[in-house]
Parts: sequence; structure tokens; C-alpha cells
Amino acid sequence: MAIILTNAKQLTADNSLEDVMVKIEGGVIKEIAPHMETAAGDQLEDMEGQLITAGFVDVHVHLREPGAERKETIETGTKAAARGGFTTVAAMPNLRPAPDCPETLASIQAKNEESGVIRVLQYASITKQQLGREIVDMENMTTAFAFTDDGLGIQSAGMMLETMQRAAKLGIPVVAHCEDDSLVPGGVMHEGTASKRLGLPGINNVSESVHIARDVLLAEAAGCHYHICHVSTKESVRVIRDAKRAGIRVTAEVTPHHLLLTDEDIKNDDGNYKMNPPLRSEADRQALIEGLLDGTIDMIATDHAPHTAEEKNVSMLDASFGIVGSETAFSLLYTQFVETDVFTLRQLIDWLTIKPAQAFELPYGRFETGAAADLTVLDLQADGLVDPTLFQSKGTNTPFIGWRYTGEPTMTICNGEIVYRKEAVK
Repeated sequence: MAIILTNAKQLTADNSLEDVMVKIEGGVIKEIAPHMETAAGDQLEDMEGQLITAGFVDVHVHLREPGAERKETIETGTKAAARGGFTTVAAMPNLRPAPDCPETLASIQAKNEESGVIRVLQYASITKQQLGREIVDMENMTTAFAFTDDGLGIQSAGMMLETMQRAAKLGIPVVAHCEDDSLVPGGVMHEGTASKRLGLPGINNVSESVHIARDVLLAEAAGCHYHICHVSTKESVRVIRDAKRAGIRVTAEVTPHHLLLTDEDIKNDDGNYKMNPPLRSEADRQALIEGLLDGTIDMIATDHAPHTAEEKNVSMLDASFGIVGSETAFSLLYTQFVETDVFTLRQLIDWLTIKPAQAFELPYGRFETGAAADLTVLDLQADGLVDPTLFQSKGTNTPFIGWRYTGEPTMTICNGEIVYRKEAVK
């Protein structure tokens, strides 16, 4: 039996919308056409004039299972991603136990397959227990999506070079949270006028950019694919731009919250604004936007990081780092950037689909005949408020509560199966 999406729209190269029908069968897009024949037994789904795109791809989420199921589980995290229009996510390795050996990696991958409602690609850690002391058995962990120590920057240049050399031989990317620990003792937010006003210890820009500068040169020496998580500073954008011009194989992501907010939006000592890297200055935010537009930054990734209310509803001095983002990413970015003509709709969709897929050589993020039936349906006329009571995630830790948006995902299809409908959310 085929699923046929009727009365839909697709986005053309010139950002206009045209009528389309889509036939899905056997987990694959079988046909895309203005009109098509249907057969008895076909499951017809009326899209009511809404837009169909490739399913979104997020290369940076935290699912918390195993080890911190009170914050999130594979099931709740992937349901949250599906509600946000994502059909593929890459899960970070800050788990307990961490995926730092072949057996644990395989166990977590099996659990992802069993419990996830969408596709989950699993990172392996670079070092055992993410302690930064001993590199894992990389050669026997080639099923990993990539290697990263996630929120812990590799402090030793020698260790990072060895990691990159080994990863290059395996053809697997090295992904990094870039932070020089010696430059950020106890910081909880961006070092600037807002941190001084609030009397909170700051995190300076150079702590990120100096690590990126080091690593792009190591990546050049090793010949590996090096990917930078959640870029946040203007200096980092400059270093990445220069590295790309030099022909170094480097890719980078930026989060919705770093595009949407600055440290001046933090009016009070509120743990829901605590994230790492922190919200930066307006000059940094503008550099991130420019970096996306000129191709220095390749993609948007959410860094979805759920925590309990007890961990976030406290002073920034005591709160955990991170905010949730899977369920708000498209709506907020569409409202704040596409509706205001900063980005085109095509650019935004590309940064959420084909761009991350191309960077990591994934066979997803494509809306074309023969591709995996990973699809996101978007109601561009929808109007609403960010309401954490509707979240599928266990985490409600977001500074965007009450923000008004236009446009939202209403259906998500992964491997030919409908995994989210807006009507199902109570």
C-alpha cells in the first residue's frame, strides 16, 4: 500500500511554491508530480496546501539515555525531534556509560534503533569516559557517526592530532566543542557588559576561537574532516573562513539560539539562559548570520540539551548548561529571519536538510524521487506561541517561552512512516 500526499506544495529554486503530489512506498519516494493516479487501497493524506520538504537533519542533540533518563529518553527526545520536523538526529556521547568501547557503542545504537521514532546516528567519544586521558579504540568503532568528546574540549594538541590522524585513515569525522579550559575558570555567561551588570563570571571569546585556530591547523596536518560545534564568536567565524579559503576540510554549525539572542537579552540571573558556548554580543550574532549567508558556516544544528526544572530554575552560578531546541528551531528561525527577509525559505530549509547531509556524506536531506521517504510538512500560515506544556521533550528549559511564531511542522514522515501529526499533540 502506498501513501499519497495530495494537495501539497513544493518549494522551487526561485523560492516560489508549486502544486505537487508525493507517492511513498517501501520507505522510498516513488513519485513527485503535479498529478498522479491513485489505486484502491492507497492511503491518501490531504496536505491542505501545505509545504513538503525533505526531513530535517540535526547533527547535534542530547538524548541523555543511558544515564540521565530523568532529563530525557531516546523515546521522548526523538518524539521532540519529530515534532520539530527532524527525521535524522546525531546523538552526543555524554552518556553513562559513554560509548567509549565497541560493546557499549553497539548497545547504545541498538537502544536507539529500538526506542527512537526517527533515525538516530550515534557519536562515539574520543577519550575513555570523556576524561581526556586515553583515546578510545577508534579502529574497532567504525559504526560511529563521528568521534567527539562533546562538551569537553580536547585540551592536548598532541592527543587531538593523533585522533585526527587515526580518524582520517578511517574516513570518519572528528567533531569538537572548542574551549580552552585555562581561559574560562568558572565562567557562566559571555564576558561583557551584561555579565558585569549581573555580577556573574564571564566566558571570553578567545577561549573558543583559540581552540578552533589550533584545530584547523591540526586538521590540515592530519588530512581529516573536522567539524566545529555551535560556533558563537566573530573571531571563530573569521578563523573558519580563512581555513576554508586555505582548502582545509572544515565544516561548522550554528545554533538557533546563537542566531536569535545575545547576552543583552539576559535581564536577570536566570538559569534558562545558561548555555555553553554562552549567548554572545550583537557583533558576534551578526558575524554568525554573515557566516551562514556566505557559506563559512555550513548548517544549523539545535544542540538540544534537556535538563530538569530543578537544574535550571536556579542561579546561573548553579544551573546546568544547555537549552532545548528541537521543537522550536524551525518556527523561530522562519519567523525571525525568513519573514523579515534576512534569509530566504530555500536557504533556511537547505541549512536544515541538504547542507548537513552533504557535509557528513549522508544519504538523507533530499526531496527527490528515489530518496528515502523522510519528509516534513510545514504550515507556513500557522500562528502560535512557544508553549512548553506542548513539548514532547521532558525538558522545558528554554528562554523562548511565550515567543510568538509563524510557521510550524504539522507532519513528519521517516522512512515512509508518519511519526508525527500536529493533531496528536494534546
